Amino acid sequence: MIKKIETINNILIKHFGIPPRAKELPDPVDMLIATILSQNTNDNNSYKAYQNLRKRYPKWEMLLKARTSGIEKEIRIAGLGKQKSKAIKNFITGLYKTTNKLNLNHLNKMENINAINELTKYNGIGVKTASCVLLFALDRDVCPVDTHVHRTLNRIGLVHTSAPAKTFYKLNQNFPSGIAHSFHTNLIRLGREICKPTNPSCSICPLEKICKFENKSFEKKSNAKSRSFMLLDNV
Repeated sequence: MIKKIETINNILIKHFGIPPRAKELPDPVDMLIATILSQNTNDNNSYKAYQNLRKRYPKWEMLLKARTSGIEKEIRIAGLGKQKSKAIKNFITGLYKTTNKLNLNHLNKMENINAINELTKYNGIGVKTASCVLLFALDRDVCPVDTHVHRTLNRIGLVHTSAPAKTFYKLNQNFPSGIAHSFHTNLIRLGREICKPTNPSCSICPLEKICKFENKSFEKKSNAKSRSFMLLDNV
């Protein structure tokens, strides 16, 4: 699988280029909360929700005494306010109770799978959120799997799984070093712009020759230009 992953990554980089990265890694706690807010909304709304939350609670310690309803009010624009506010409150209070701190420095000494298990023990934090923290904030060789990555990899034939979480564990059993960021980000771009859930633009797909998808669509699209995208998935 390693060689196949590397082949796919090289083809995507040739087509899309190397995705830019932030000059400095974000704080892991910041990253985790931002990822929770990004679920099931667009990048603009999740960003506004994060800014609202940060303005109201400039220090995460303030969330320890905050009511869930108060958190919900600040993040309402991102949708699923009750669910997300509970997840954030549960994580902050649980982390402080466990470590007496509000940082994730203890993850630095953990293997990837143990770090994933450590984060997902908090209600409301799934494998995708945890893996985003590892990739984007801790620079680990871990590839998060959202619906786009799950769909594209199953169509390509790299995995044969029924859910994103299953794809994640299959994909990350022995992931190549140094390419997780480009692989993840370019697959999201592929899924948003070309390998869409319905009517995929197979005629312009850089992976068409190696893709095993049986229901390929070769209808020409009138607006095949790429759209801009953000690094965090909004599903």
